[in-house]
Amino acid sequence: MKVSDVMTHAVQVARPTDTVAEVARRMSEIDTGVMPISEGDRIVGVITDRDIVIRVVGEGRDTGIPVSEVMTAPVETCRDSESLKDATKKMADLQMRRLVIVNDEGKLTGILSLGDVAREHSARAVGHALEDISED
Repeated sequence: MKVSDVMTHAVQVARPTDTVAEVARRMSEIDTGVMPISEGDRIVGVITDRDIVIRVVGEGRDTGIPVSEVMTAPVETCRDSESLKDATKKMADLQMRRLVIVNDEGKLTGILSLGDVAREHSARAVGHALEDISED
């Protein structure tokens, strides 16, 4: 099974100049915990709800700052043509719950989350992935 078979295809993106408050509001409206940051067709970063809590709220920073100041970069990606097994192994190795998915040209095509994997695999497989990701 390929990553493209199970990933979330409809993904909104933010620009590096968008404020943390704007992006957080959009994330809330679409009920997501992650948003890729793009300049044109190029993914330059990603911001998660955890990034906002730790790097903005936790540090007492203003939510009017651009997301470029608190986003995670560079971005770990995987190709949509890769096997789901390889992608979940990468997630476990990197202790990540989500991966940005790109095509062969490096353009964003989706996001793969543990939730996507859970819909396709047994709870046992997801449990093993969570154990690996949660290891310190």
